[in-house]
Amino acid sequence: MMDRVIFAAVLLLFLGTPGAFSSPADGAERKARARPDADHEYRIGPEDMLEISVWNNKAISRVVTVRPDGMISLPLVNDVKAAGLSPMELQDSLAQKLTDYVPSPSVSVIVNDVRSFKVSVLGEVVRQDRYELKSPTTILDVIAMAGGFNQFAAPAQIIIFRRDVDTRAQARVRFNYNRVVQGRDEEILYLQPGDIIIVP
Repeated sequence: MMDRVIFAAVLLLFLGTPGAFSSPADGAERKARARPDADHEYRIGPEDMLEISVWNNKAISRVVTVRPDGMISLPLVNDVKAAGLSPMELQDSLAQKLTDYVPSPSVSVIVNDVRSFKVSVLGEVVRQDRYELKSPTTILDVIAMAGGFNQFAAPAQIIIFRRDVDTRAQARVRFNYNRVVQGRDEEILYLQPGDIIIVP
């Protein structure tokens, strides 16, 4: 009898533990579904246009475009990684590199134009295309930009291919449009730069 009680207690504890039966794929999908924090700092990406200002030094200050390899070029410091950093992190990185040439450099980084937030929509939509976004956007917004579904679409089986910025692993995120419009328990998914939306 005591053995059964212990077994039941352990089983209850195990079932009550979040993620007890989760696979790595489930974890990747939950992470991919996470809503972007409105207060989270913007991460610079390729093609973004940046204004780099070094106080009292016009020779170094300039407007630059982030290259496809994620780097920018400036006098004295040459190539510097920008993609994946917040403007504040890039500012600190540039200030550190410039200390060899400029006493106590004061650097500011301003994102003049966001060009790296692009998503693609393929499959059974009216307008398959690559869309350039400027702010946090849901999958419903982008489907509307694509003109909605055509008559052959299967909205309940949408797949989003997403690359994790930290691990570079590819995740497949499922999205059931029908459950959302019916008011059922389905999250409205926010998109990330580089997402590829497949509407079968």
